[in-house]
Amino acid sequence: MVISFLWAVVTYVPLLWFMRVTEGMPDPAQRDLLMRQEASRQTGGRVVLTAAEQKLDAYLHRLKEQEMSATPFPPALHFFKAKPLIEKSPVFKLLQKMPKGAALHIHSSSLVSVEWLVKNITYRPNCYICFTWDNSVRFQFSARQPFPRWDCFYWQLLETLRAKIGDPTGFDNSLMQHLTLFTEDPDGQYPSQDVVWGKFEKAFIASAGLVTHAPVLKDYFYKGLEELHRDNILYLELRSGLSRTYELDGTIHDKFWTLKTFQEVTKKFIGDHPDFLGARIIISVHRALSISEVKAAVKEAIQLQKDFPDVVAGFDMVGREDSGKSLWFFREALSLPAELGVRLPYFFHAGETDDEGTDTDQNILDALLFNTTRIGHGYALAHHPLAKELSRKRNVAVELCPISNQVLKLVSDLRNHPATVLMSEGHPMVISADDPSLFGTTGLSYDFYQAFVGIGGLKANLGTLKELAANSITYSSLPAHLKDSGRAMWQKKWDAFISANL
Repeated sequence: MVISFLWAVVTYVPLLWFMRVTEGMPDPAQRDLLMRQEASRQTGGRVVLTAAEQKLDAYLHRLKEQEMSATPFPPALHFFKAKPLIEKSPVFKLLQKMPKGAALHIHSSSLVSVEWLVKNITYRPNCYICFTWDNSVRFQFSARQPFPRWDCFYWQLLETLRAKIGDPTGFDNSLMQHLTLFTEDPDGQYPSQDVVWGKFEKAFIASAGLVTHAPVLKDYFYKGLEELHRDNILYLELRSGLSRTYELDGTIHDKFWTLKTFQEVTKKFIGDHPDFLGARIIISVHRALSISEVKAAVKEAIQLQKDFPDVVAGFDMVGREDSGKSLWFFREALSLPAELGVRLPYFFHAGETDDEGTDTDQNILDALLFNTTRIGHGYALAHHPLAKELSRKRNVAVELCPISNQVLKLVSDLRNHPATVLMSEGHPMVISADDPSLFGTTGLSYDFYQAFVGIGGLKANLGTLKELAANSITYSSLPAHLKDSGRAMWQKKWDAFISANL
């Protein structure tokens, strides 16, 4: 409290003095002080850099100046067009090496690259494929040819189909197109939010038959942690609906089995990679469900958190906000934990919209009313001064996923992203990837690049990156002692990163 008061005195009293009407040329010293005070408010503005960090920061600033003066400027382009430019960037290559802390907003169905799914998983025995009436695909592992169903009338064994086609590369590329949004002509192929969201949801459905096969799920989890670890990430919070998994003979496993499997795979991965801290799951349900279905899901989440206190972080509602029901619509279901006297942390998607004044637009305020731990996306927060003030006061961080916001057509030029305001004010924030496999990325480096170069602009510096990475541990759902361990692990990696890049 004393520190906060002193900071307020130091920060605001001179500003009041500056606002006095003056005549003639302003004092350059006063102007310099004003500039420094404003810079101190931005994300990373209060981070004190060591001498070594200052040296790397100066080098990074020079690289960034060159990049921001070049044309075309990657953050101003659609990511699918910008990706090859980003991959050549010296700034991006440096960010790949940087320890980024934790990934706190990734969905389980898009955790692993589609190339691995197609070139590894679809080549496994007993994998069947069906082409649907709406130009999509379905996959299923089965000991015998699956029966026809409403969306799939004819199942073919992939091994046999590939042998007939004789061009596995072209065929595999076509399969990847069903599992990702990536295209060379994003503006032509996705002229509206409705179109891109339609393809987005189709891709999730197409991959489901692959990733919910029990043997695949174990490898999938491990591979996902491996891809994150390779991008210098040490912890994951994964949003998952815990879809029912199945065996080759049709046996169905429940959510308890899925959580147990996730726990075992994570433990094995930590054993193989001692510099990885761990992973937890935020149980998610779709906002298209009924109130009674969400009530049942909340009750189930409460029980699963009791069964797996070290694995289940909390609860969220997912799906397109603009076409789904609002959080307030589910208020009876979301009030259940408080009524039952239990704590179920919420991590609500909210503000992933550019439709101001709608019921969807109010999700930001309702998320805070339900004491959300973090805000997923929070794109619209800049338009809600009270919600912004409340989230800042309660230290509720925004999970910023810039590539997702651009690909799903909420913003075109990332320099105009509402998060520019939040970063300039030092709003609590973490960087994440949302659905990396659907956007043709892995890890967090691409999103860090877009946030650092595009949203942060030239004023974002090494202190910005350091605070954003450290925030991912601070705003995680980990208990205090594990946060301390995570910070120590991250700091060790950060110091090594600074030394290696001087």
